[in-house]
Amino acid sequence: MAQLPKIHARSKQAPGKLFKVEKLDLEFSNGKKRTYERLLTHGLGAVIVVAMQDDETFLLVREYAVGLHHYELGLVKGRLDAGETILQGAQRELREEIGFAARDLIELTELSLAPGYMTHVTHVVLARDLYPAKLVGDEPEELEVVPWPLSDLHQLVQRPDCTEGRSIAALYIARDYLQKESTS
Repeated sequence: MAQLPKIHARSKQAPGKLFKVEKLDLEFSNGKKRTYERLLTHGLGAVIVVAMQDDETFLLVREYAVGLHHYELGLVKGRLDAGETILQGAQRELREEIGFAARDLIELTELSLAPGYMTHVTHVVLARDLYPAKLVGDEPEELEVVPWPLSDLHQLVQRPDCTEGRSIAALYIARDYLQKESTS
């Protein structure tokens, strides 16, 4: 396993390139007024990809998570680039993070992170029929690819290094989709 990066400095910053704060003065149907603040995300949203190695196995990546300062197991994910469709973004992220592309991509749903104060949306994509197709990504170090059996999903989500809610939700959504598809 990779060694954690060293933190050389910490400082408080004003809202940066990822988020801007928007203030909304609202009046509700009952006449009550409130002021809310929300984080406006920069960009077009994101994708998270459940990459199926075969019918029973999905692929995870082990990646440094600066928010918790540890290595986290999660799904392929990333922001959409300008001009990309959701499926094009999913294909690019697959190629950059795990070195595969998919012949079969299906958008399953979208997830919000914290809809009470954030505008960000992540699109959940199922990827099947993978083939090698590596692209250079923007990660500072090579990501470790970890195959995981779909039947052991319950054990994965109990691990201390698999805590990201979008990955967990996307895996259960994909599992249910695949189960329903196999019984149809």
